[in-house]
Amino acid sequence: MEPNVKNRGSLWIAKRGKKVRERQPAGCGLGRKRIPMTAGVIAAAVFLIGAIAAPLWAQPYPNKPIRLILPMAPGGPTDILGRTIGVRLAEQLGQPVVTENRPGAGGNLGTEVVAKAKPDGYTVLLGSATLAIGPSLYKKLNYDPIKDFTPISLLSQVNMIVLAHPSLPVKNLKEFIEHAKANPGKLNYGSGGIGAISHLGCELLRSVAKINIVHVPYKGTGPALIGLMGGEVNMTVSSPSAAIPQIQAGKAMALAVLGNERLPSLPNVPTAKEMGIDLVVTSWHGLLAPAGTPRNIVDRLSKEWTKVAAMPDTKEKMQSAGFEPYSSTSDQYSEYLKAETELWARVIKEANIPKID
Repeated sequence: MEPNVKNRGSLWIAKRGKKVRERQPAGCGLGRKRIPMTAGVIAAAVFLIGAIAAPLWAQPYPNKPIRLILPMAPGGPTDILGRTIGVRLAEQLGQPVVTENRPGAGGNLGTEVVAKAKPDGYTVLLGSATLAIGPSLYKKLNYDPIKDFTPISLLSQVNMIVLAHPSLPVKNLKEFIEHAKANPGKLNYGSGGIGAISHLGCELLRSVAKINIVHVPYKGTGPALIGLMGGEVNMTVSSPSAAIPQIQAGKAMALAVLGNERLPSLPNVPTAKEMGIDLVVTSWHGLLAPAGTPRNIVDRLSKEWTKVAAMPDTKEKMQSAGFEPYSSTSDQYSEYLKAETELWARVIKEANIPKID
């Protein structure tokens, strides 16, 4: 019996004991002639697959928790500020903002963590005025505050207050300067330590007013304020949150606000500028990302913080901790940081403040 069986799944049929090639339907692609897979064809295929699949894995920022590095110990006012900011931003972004305290070396350890982090928007820094002071104060830093960061937005600005002991025979900053000039080297001021904003603020006053007053450093701004109230020092510079309770209690006397405007909480205390003294000293905080962070991420974070800063409950919580909410664009914060860095570099140089190891 002759075989006459077809296998339609094969290229061959058995017929009368011979193998005969079956003619394939046109376009089936199983013949000998093949389409060559050139580099151009492969590239086109990869592009097409990528274009189709991209929406499957592309997700808008943020799609996971964000780390907010606080370069200070927990418990203080700045720590409270960081946690308030973290909660509010999380509500806006739809992702957790996890605050992480990384204290040490005057805030440099935590700052370095962010400087060396991946620039993807998932690690950001709560920076402060010490960021602008550090380059001129320390002999060596493992980061550059200008080159290694992308500013996002200023978060808070607080104008400092010049305080004096109530026994001093003056009523305002102008009279204090006249009294200091009449008694060169006999008056002193307390600070929170070398490089603290209270130290450099007083040194800036000394330079602008051309007066000779002696520096008495304390281990923190709290002890310096206690030293003032106890009569150990004649004058200091302090934040409103720490100063106002002592002013109201009659334990300290406010001589001037070091800002462009008077404080609503101290409407009767004039600014230094009102007395013809060109002196502004501001304690500030801001949000920064590692250099190279995509602009769209930076702008998103800046935009969301602007919304948060305008919320009444945000203002209430920040003010209760001694901070005034503030917002800016990335470019505005960048220019401000550069100006602050140049200012404190000049003050440190003119005051001959030795660099810290």
